[in-house]
Amino acid sequence: MMKPIRPVGLIGYGAYVPRYRIAGREIARMWTDGQGGVPVEAKSVPGPDEDVITMAIEAGRNALARAALPAERLSAVWVGSESHPYSVKPSGTVVAEALGASHWISAADWEFACKAGSEALTASMALVGSGMADYALAIGADTAQGRPGDALEYTASAGAGALLVGPAEEALATIDATVSYVSDTPDFYRRADRPYPVHGNRFTGEPAYFHQIQSAARRLLDELGRSAADFTYAVFHQPNTKFPQTVARRLGFSEEQIAPGLLSPRIGNPYSGAALVGLCAILDVARPGDTIFMTTYGSGAGSDAYALTVTERLLACRERAPLTATYLAREVFVDYATYARWRGKLVLG
Repeated sequence: MMKPIRPVGLIGYGAYVPRYRIAGREIARMWTDGQGGVPVEAKSVPGPDEDVITMAIEAGRNALARAALPAERLSAVWVGSESHPYSVKPSGTVVAEALGASHWISAADWEFACKAGSEALTASMALVGSGMADYALAIGADTAQGRPGDALEYTASAGAGALLVGPAEEALATIDATVSYVSDTPDFYRRADRPYPVHGNRFTGEPAYFHQIQSAARRLLDELGRSAADFTYAVFHQPNTKFPQTVARRLGFSEEQIAPGLLSPRIGNPYSGAALVGLCAILDVARPGDTIFMTTYGSGAGSDAYALTVTERLLACRERAPLTATYLAREVFVDYATYARWRGKLVLG
């Protein structure tokens, strides 16, 4: 279990989800003639002018607004994603400058599949917790990729979550401790210059997602001397609806505890932003004194688990930026042809 020497917490948070959606049944219409069920009702789709950078900027602005913190006071802007728009040019520098941060700042891109955002969060905890900085912005954002007709195409979606880390005495929620667990599990990967990721098939469920999350979560619960019943809410990485519900039950969490952060039925899986956006949705409804348990997951494979406690400061800052529910409600559905054109799935010439 890792605890910073200097207590830290979230002083701001913000989500962003594109307004566009494609229904699961619309994808099924193209590839299965509408036969069989679909894993989610719909998934979010980035507009033709949206990518990881634009979504990270929107989420980052919301986090800064909630903290009422000028961007010039940031010491780090770190963007975690597996779909950065450039192979070499960093996203972090663009995001930092667009937010209005100083040039005297650490800006970097993080990669660890779906837990790239939480890797940035743990690093932000360390930076602030060591006293090297007062404020660090960790962002998880993805547009996600899925081969046409693949099962992943139903859920791989778009969104961003931004968490602004600062001293605990200024926090709307303290981060009490964290644990990380990793193993070399080839459940899901995409080689360089390949357009779509590949499934590890039999590795995806029990050896990867469930083993990683359960290992990290149980270790943190054990070291804290707490159980699932000691937490008001919990959020887990949500590649679909079934997986987070199953792992929650195994760990002893109820449907009521995970319901506020379970967004996958309506927006799919925004990968690096999935658990972070879920946490934002929980913070939108949490009350002072509530406790939150979050566990992320990244293919390849690994999990980060966190324990948070909500403070009185949350109530004063929550309405300073759009709630996650606001983004969920503004749905504009597109057909498969529009989705395929926007996502560059049609290669001409």
